[in-house]
Parts: sequence; C-alpha cells; structure tokens
Amino acid sequence: MGRLFGTDGVRGVANADLTAELALGLSVAAAHVLAEAGSFEGHRPTAVVGRDPRASGEFLEAAVVAGLASAGVDVLRVGVLPTPAVAYLTGALGADIGVMLSASHNAMPDNGVKFFARGGHKLADELEDRIETVYEQHRTGEPWSRPTGAGVGRVTDYTEGFDRYVAHLIGVLPNRLDGLKVVLDEAHGAASRVSPEAFARAGAEVVTIGAAPDGLNINDGCGSTHLGLLRAAVVEHGADLGIAHDGDADRCLAVDAAGQEVDGDQILAVLALAMREAGQLRKDTVVGTVMSNLGFKIAMEREGIQLVQTAVGDRYVLESMKAEGFALGGEQSGHVIVLDHATTGDGTLTGLMLAARIAATGRSLAELAGVMERMPQVLINVPDVDKSRVATSSELATAVTDAERELGSTGRVLLRQSGTEPLVRVMVEAADIEQARAVAGRLADVVKSALG
Repeated sequence: MGRLFGTDGVRGVANADLTAELALGLSVAAAHVLAEAGSFEGHRPTAVVGRDPRASGEFLEAAVVAGLASAGVDVLRVGVLPTPAVAYLTGALGADIGVMLSASHNAMPDNGVKFFARGGHKLADELEDRIETVYEQHRTGEPWSRPTGAGVGRVTDYTEGFDRYVAHLIGVLPNRLDGLKVVLDEAHGAASRVSPEAFARAGAEVVTIGAAPDGLNINDGCGSTHLGLLRAAVVEHGADLGIAHDGDADRCLAVDAAGQEVDGDQILAVLALAMREAGQLRKDTVVGTVMSNLGFKIAMEREGIQLVQTAVGDRYVLESMKAEGFALGGEQSGHVIVLDHATTGDGTLTGLMLAARIAATGRSLAELAGVMERMPQVLINVPDVDKSRVATSSELATAVTDAERELGSTGRVLLRQSGTEPLVRVMVEAADIEQARAVAGRLADVVKSALG
C-alpha cells in the first residue's frame, strides 16, 4: 500500500479514492493509535469533527463520527467551519482529537480527512505512519478492540463553535477595522459565514462574494485559486482591499485597491514588520519555504529580519516554528501561521491582521506590500507523470543543472512532487520573466518525457 497521508492529510476523489469505509477505518485507527501513544491519559477521549460544505462531506462526516464513536470516543460535531476553527476548538475545548473533512483548494469531486492531536496540532509523520499501519492490519483481517454498552462514544452537536471561534478572532486583533471597506471572496467554502461575520464585528464595511455554498460549487472559479472575480469586485466597489480564501479557509491571498494581487510572501513581509514593531516577532525571524520568492528574502535581509526556509507544506513551517520558538511563518500560497494565536494556517485571522495593519498605519495595502519586490516566478504543474521519480531521474537532473547554469546567480530552479495532487511542480525564478517562462517550459517538457 502506498502512503495514504500526503502533506495535508489523506486526500482524493470522494467515494472513489476516499471512501466511507476508508474514512471510518482511519478514524478508528487514529483513536487506537492515539490511545496507545498515551494521548488519552486514562480518561474518556473526546473528538471535534468539522467539515467544509462539499456534498461528499456529509457522508464522510457520518463515517468519521461512526468510526470514532465505535472506538469509544465522544464526538463534538461542529458542522461547517474552517480548518483553523476545528484546530482552535480542539485546543480550546481540551479535546483529544480533531478531524477536518476538506480537500482545501482542490476541486469539488475531491475531499480529504486530516487529523489534529490534543492542542489542535497536526500529527507528526510517525503517528500518521502508525495510523496507516493499524488501518492496514485491520483491513487485512486483524479485528479491532471494540467497546460495548456504556463504553461506546456519544455524539453531540456543538453549535457554540461558530461564535466561540469568531470571538477568538476578534479578541486577538491589535485594533479595529473601522473605516475600511473590504471585499471577501469565500470560495463558496467553509468560511462563508465566519469570515464576513468576523470582519463586520471588527468594524469593517464588508462586501461578500463567493459565499453561497451549495455543496458543489466550492472553489469553482472563485477564491484564492481564481482571483479574477475578487479583482473586479474590489475595483467596482472602491474597496481598500480584497481577501480571498480557499475551500477550508486555511489560506489567504489579498488584492489591493487597484486590483493587484498581494501574495503570501508579501503578506508575511507586512505582518513581520508589524509584529517586530509590536515586539512580537521572536528572534526577529520569519519562517518560509523553499518556494518563497527571492524578493521576499532580499526584503527581509534589508529589514534586518532572518528568513528560515523549510520544505513546502505548512506542517513543516509549523515544525520549525515550534522547534525554534518562532512566532510567524507561512507560504507563498497564503498559508500564514501566527503561532501565538493559531496552531495552523488561518486565512480569516491573516486577513484580519492584514486589514488591521492598514487601519493602524493609514497606509494603503499597495504601499505596505511594496516593502518587497517580487522576482518574476513561473510555476508549471505537470500532471499524469510518475512524480515519485523526480529525485532519481538522471535525465531530469541534467536538465536542471543546465537550467541553473543558464540562470546563474540571478535565478533558481525548483522541481518537486505535489503532496496533495498527482503532479510535478516546476518553478523557475529569474530577473527576466521571459527567461523564466522559457526555462520553465523546457523543464516541463523534460518532466513529461522523462517521467511520463
């Protein structure tokens, strides 16, 4: 069996790759593994379960709840809420397990399941591996240990989750947003109610698009993966900024008043300076990934802020932050972690903090984001190839070496297999956009021929 867990849980086409049986089995396995790891400490365990509004989330939620309850875990079902809300509530309620059903930015047919440990933290790789092992042992015939009678878990709808999470968001803001006009694109996803409510309570005038989920339209031409509608709406409404989330709202991208994109690197740069000014940027360090734009690194060096880079994936950013005591980290894609207030990327919190910086300084988003100049960067996704051979193909290694020689010190090349989708990502950065496009195109062709 290939590894089920990717960089962000188990993900695939719902009812094909990710079935009810798999979701149920993984949930039972997670309960057994966490119990064996001592996470329950001799008490009756509790789990928080949430989902995004995908239609498939309805039956997958039922499967996860059934699996947990059958393993003796009491379940608090919070319904449709963002991933960071589930992580927050897992910690705030003292729950032993958090489970979120979402495929994040993926298209509607996909869904996923991700687990949080006590405190709302993502599971370490070794625990995920152990869950897979226990699941596979059961699938091939080893029986579960099953409680009966009063030992089975009880299921409760926790309707207070929405207000408790919104109150948390408002409570950590450094200042109100009065006077700001904000357009929010909710991607017809999990934050369709939460984000507008939080921005409105914080004092902003809110215009909302992409906030009518029907179970089928999540991420469909909107949200952080499709910024066109948000750009147009910001200009049309004369807003100060626009905020775009993905399906589970663990990421945030922005648009300035002129409709220009402000990506995760720029948002990190703005927040890093704000947090340093407030004395909250521990060790004057921000954590990014190998995908961070070279312009971000240059800007942080100029401002006297150190940039630590990790592998791609907010879990690796978080691991570095926790290990070294850093306060801020994130990805170019818009996953931003403010560790004093969240245990995972939180798109709504990020958007609120960005807006708060605008309100506090009286400066436009374009001016604030201008602290860094983005180097031209081209990203090509190459599907339908054997992504596991990226690191072992000699043909590909030669092509990368040739590309790096051509770019010299003014650019760089990064090839990596996606942790959440069946494709290889080719990223090329160069001082000249046309050169970046040409080099990326050639490398993508080599990926197809070498790994196809």
